[in-house]
Amino acid sequence: MNLAQYSDHGMFAPSKIASVFRTTSEEIARTVGLGKDAIQRKDRMRSDKTQRRLREMVEIVNKVEPRFGSALMAYAWYRSEPLPGFSGQTAMQLVRDGRAEEVLDFIDAVDAGVHA
Repeated sequence: MNLAQYSDHGMFAPSKIASVFRTTSEEIARTVGLGKDAIQRKDRMRSDKTQRRLREMVEIVNKVEPRFGSALMAYAWYRSEPLPGFSGQTAMQLVRDGRAEEVLDFIDAVDAGVHA
């Protein structure tokens, strides 16, 4: 998916992400481990933490989207599919815990045939 679909004025926009995933901005915030303030107040939405968490989720969903055929299905995987080797945690839970890099490494390993 084109990253421009998720952004507004060079920043990740929760409302645009929510539109692509057919959900609400509030759910997007919860999905990445942020409070409502992070997406409602402009200064918080522009913060490094908010933008980093949104970017991590978008990167993960974009990376797996070709497997599922749509961003919506990739988002469902992100939220609900337990990842082997992570004690049954989903990509969403790992991102909330600040472990997005581990999810991306896991996806790369699967793509390389390590976790087939």
